Order: sequence, then C-alpha cells, then structure tokens
Amino acid sequence: MKIWKKWTASALSLALLLALAAGCAGGQEAADPTPTPTPAPTAAPPADPTPAPTPEDETPPPDAINRYRIIRLGLLKGPTGMGAAKLLADNDADAAKVEAGTYDGTLLRYEVTLGADPANDIVPKLVNGELDLAAVPTNLAATLYNKTEGGVTLLALNTKGVLHILENGDSVHSLSDLAGKTLYATGQGANPEYALHYLLQQNGLTPGQDVTIEWRASDEVVALMASGQAELAMLPVPAATSVMLQNQDVRDAVDLNDAWAAAEAPGLFTMGCLVARTAWLENNWELVSGILSDYAASIAYANDNPEEAAALMEQYGIVPKAAVARAAIPQANLVYVDGVDLRDIQSYYEVLYAADPTSIGGAIPDDDFYYIS
Repeated sequence: MKIWKKWTASALSLALLLALAAGCAGGQEAADPTPTPTPAPTAAPPADPTPAPTPEDETPPPDAINRYRIIRLGLLKGPTGMGAAKLLADNDADAAKVEAGTYDGTLLRYEVTLGADPANDIVPKLVNGELDLAAVPTNLAATLYNKTEGGVTLLALNTKGVLHILENGDSVHSLSDLAGKTLYATGQGANPEYALHYLLQQNGLTPGQDVTIEWRASDEVVALMASGQAELAMLPVPAATSVMLQNQDVRDAVDLNDAWAAAEAPGLFTMGCLVARTAWLENNWELVSGILSDYAASIAYANDNPEEAAALMEQYGIVPKAAVARAAIPQANLVYVDGVDLRDIQSYYEVLYAADPTSIGGAIPDDDFYYIS
C-alpha cells in the first residue's frame, strides 16, 4: 500500500497558482481545444444529501456514509473528458433512483465541474480543495505533483495521443515531408509542442529552421483549415475531426501516434489522465476501487457504443456536437490504464523533461506519484 504524503492547500501561495496558470495555459488548447457550449447541469442532488467534504477532508457522519458519498470531479471539455460521459449519465440515473426511494446501498455521487481551460477552471479548485479528482493533461499532472510536493496522485491514464497533422492537399505523408513547409499548430508550451519537436528531430528536421511553426489558438487554427486558408495544421481530436467534417478537401496526413511508433520513441504516448488530491486520497482510499471501476466502465462504453456515447458527450457539453463526437471517438484513443502499468508513462516524461524540464514541473515524478494499491 502506498504511503501517502500529507498536503494542505494552505501551504500553496497565490504566486504558485499564477505560475501554474501561466505555465499550463497552452495545455488546454493541446488537449481540449474545441469551443463548446455551456453544459447542461447534471441532475440535482437528492433531497437529503450528505454534506460535501470540507477542504479539510472531514469524513461525513456514519449515517450519511450509508446513503452515499460525494466525489467532487473536475473534467475538461474535449478528449480528456470524453471518456467520462457515461459516468455522468449513470450518475444522474442513480440520483433519480435515490430521489424515488428505489436505490438500496451506498452511492458514489459525483458532483461535476466541467471547464475548458485547465489552468483557470480546474487547477485552482484542485489545489484549494474544492475538487477531489480531476481529468487533466499528463504534463500538467506531473507539474502539479512537483509544484505541490506530492499534492496530487496519478490514478489512471485515459487518453493516448490525439494529435494529427491535417493537410489541404496531398503532399505530406510523413513528418519528414514537412521540410520547407509552414505548419499551423495549437498547444504551445504543453504536450503538443514537446511531442512535435521531439518527433521532428527524430525525422531529421529542426523546428523553426526546416519547418516553420505558427503557434495559434485552437479556434483560429480550426478556422484557417476549415476555410482553406492554411495548407497544414496540427490539431488534436475532436478539433481535427471538426475541420475534416467542415472541409472535405482536408485529409488526415499524419497520426502522431503512428509517428511516435515509427520513431521507436520511448514510453507510452499518453496525453490525458485522472488524478486525485493526495490529502483527499489519504482519508478516502476505500472509495478508489469503486471510482476506478465506474471510470473504466465509462471509457469502455464510449469505445464500444460510439453512437450512444456521442449523444451523451453533446448532452453534457464535453463535445459541442454529437456528429463531431461520433466521428472523433475512433481517433480519440480513449484508454484505461491503472496499477503498475501507470509507470509506462515515465519514459514519456523523460522525453518531455529532455525537451524542457519546466514542461513537467522541473523533475520526473518519483514512485509516490503513482497510485498502486
């Protein structure tokens, strides 16, 4: 059993929050770039709910535990949050059973915060104790672990690489074909930039010299490609999917997962994960197996039932349109990895660290980062 480190949010200064927000701003565009509408709220809590845990992680009274336990979950719009759509639907269905008096047993009740920008919508709430769990980009998870001195723990990996090179044309079939061209891209200062630079170098190209990279906001890159004003772009799913649905002349030229494998790059190319606050985990470890079971089942449902899952993704505001979500699911590389297999990402962190130590908070996370029961 892992020996958890104590961490209190009060130990973190406002300067740290500002630094994290600035340093991780690019990560939102990398993992979750597609603008989405304000999500419909989840069903109201039961009429006599258990009080949510306080920032000090006080345990609810025994009679409340027998009814249900509240889990405060942060999700991001886009691929990092796509796998949780069925979990949210089941959450609402269970709440309805409680309200009707037909639910018998202990219920894990998820109170969900859905945001578009991890630095502004998720990180502050995770740091100050307003969230217990959050789905975030993998480089941000490592950064938070380092900046909070072990304040977050990695529970599961949820998304492999989602980056694609799109082309208005038919001249690029590998990364080496980008020589002498201009590539519009999103995700500067986060996973996409470091992965792209590494793979270009593995293909004998120097970023900024052999390939001109124009870093822009994701919505701007989408507009340029959809309108045909740009020839090449790097975008993540589902933004890449949206472009190809809008402009039939745009093709998926290079899947960076394939490029990663072709370069025999080390580590698991994984861009999304689920983390928990370590302080919450210390007091609620007995809930983790149920949470992870819910989460794994939700991801499996998305992969096995894309039509139904896509409708849920639109319903909960994770992806703006079901048609985009349906087309994106096969390319979103939704996965569920936990336990000892979590350590497969360490070599990927080594790649990021070699590219820029600040990309993961200045150090490769140690073994305490991984939740291995």
